[in-house]
Amino acid sequence: MDPFQRRRIGRTALEVTQLGMGGASLGDMRETISEAQAEATLETAYAAGVGYFDTSPWYGHGKSELRFGHVLRTKPRGGFALSTKVGRVYSRPDDPATFQQRSWQGGLPFALRFDYTHDGVLHSYEQSLMRLGLNRVDALVIHDLDPRHQKSEAGVVASLDQLDTGRGFRALADLRARGEIAAVGAGINEIGMIPRFLERFDLDFFLVAMPYTLLDQEGLAELTMCAARGVSVVIGAPFASGILARGAEATDGPFATYRYMPATPDITIKTQRMHAVCKRHGVPLAAAALQFPFGHPAVAAVIPGPVAAEEVRRNVAWMRHAIPVRLWAELQAEGLLHPDAPAPEGVPARLDKAP
Repeated sequence: MDPFQRRRIGRTALEVTQLGMGGASLGDMRETISEAQAEATLETAYAAGVGYFDTSPWYGHGKSELRFGHVLRTKPRGGFALSTKVGRVYSRPDDPATFQQRSWQGGLPFALRFDYTHDGVLHSYEQSLMRLGLNRVDALVIHDLDPRHQKSEAGVVASLDQLDTGRGFRALADLRARGEIAAVGAGINEIGMIPRFLERFDLDFFLVAMPYTLLDQEGLAELTMCAARGVSVVIGAPFASGILARGAEATDGPFATYRYMPATPDITIKTQRMHAVCKRHGVPLAAAALQFPFGHPAVAAVIPGPVAAEEVRRNVAWMRHAIPVRLWAELQAEGLLHPDAPAPEGVPARLDKAP
């Protein structure tokens, strides 16, 4: 699979490379990463041909955007697509001397509040541009409007109302209509939110983190809904937040995380079974994880989050690794994939239909 083939986002003119780069890890998600290492990672990705970069104010409370901007603002602006997110606004804490942030290993010391209103969206957008050091981005993504981050169903309803009657989405639509941005998306961490967004808002894509990976395709029906409406999907966390990046070797190490938590025994066993199938076909599990989502017609890109130059190079190699048709068929025959999950490149996935 060509990692740098370009795919269009929805019905927009925005094109992204199939292999992109996500920015959560460079917000010091699990460890504090040096500025030199972050810069080398981004430089390697750009030099390799990665043409789609995604970040967010949330990642490291601004640190990821600062790092992405430090590198990308030195590149020709037409050489990459860049998305960031809205929904959080940052400010100086009331008491800087005692303020502590606990969400990121090395996050910056700023206080956040959720705000999906018209003014909140525009404030978030302007803050992001200044952190990036760029005067435009290609897409804005509504971030973390879900029960986990809004704490309750009532919180979700209130935030959706901010987007709707509070005119937060109108701000995004106006930016798109004026050509300041090319596309508007929404970040999704769990099933159930895609239909609610589609009922109320004219979105171009969803950034889906976790509900559709090699390990779990619970979001299959919702991705199919997107495809039917011409809405694209970008897959965040294609390694299921870590465990698929190293296969069986990861199940007892620091990468044994699933949904950003320590992997449970059932997930560990499933990963080991998948690893065994992949090994029989001479395919790294991580290569299967990166390529699997492209079987679905809605998927435009995957955006793993490397933290080192070598990880970038591995991601490129995994995307290019040839995967035989029978691998997908065997995974499905062993009950390790959803029976209706489409295999990459349109190859029939069911064992009884595979050549």
